[in-house]
Amino acid sequence: MRTVMLSLGLVLLCLLSAEAGNATDVRLDKSKIGGKWYILAMASDSEEYIEKKESLKVAMANVTVLEDGDLNVSFAIPTPVRCLKFSSIYKPMDTQGNYYRTDRGNKTVQALATDNNTYMIVFATRVKNGKTLHMLRLYSRTEEVSSEVTDLFKELAKEKSFSEDTIWMLPRQDECKLDEA
Repeated sequence: MRTVMLSLGLVLLCLLSAEAGNATDVRLDKSKIGGKWYILAMASDSEEYIEKKESLKVAMANVTVLEDGDLNVSFAIPTPVRCLKFSSIYKPMDTQGNYYRTDRGNKTVQALATDNNTYMIVFATRVKNGKTLHMLRLYSRTEEVSSEVTDLFKELAKEKSFSEDTIWMLPRQDECKLDEA
């Protein structure tokens, strides 16, 4: 579950750095990506996530763009035993839309698609126990997205070599939320 949460964070960071466009020309408008996001879908090649995918639910993230360009991302991730909440700082990399974090293990995230207002699709990579793991996440400002955005997520997942068995939509939940002001 900890791995899932970390991956979700990276994906969110990637999404925050993206702008509408294709995977090679994604532009992030940092003036628009701040705020609350729902993580509605995932794709992962991690056996841990695949084994637990039936128990995973919609998670939440809040992005704050810091003055130095870093992203502070707070997460609320439901687990079978509790609501896990944590924050990570993502630092920009040389390539537009790419970020990394070093707390809780090294992770890189890349924004693949976004309109900077309603959705982001983020690709995350990390190494665990000597194995490189990948995750794709769909972020949305609301708990629902259009079928076009869902189709785009599935298309990008297939382009990243995820199979149908490793792509899933997350069911809604009400028990694990970010603290709201």
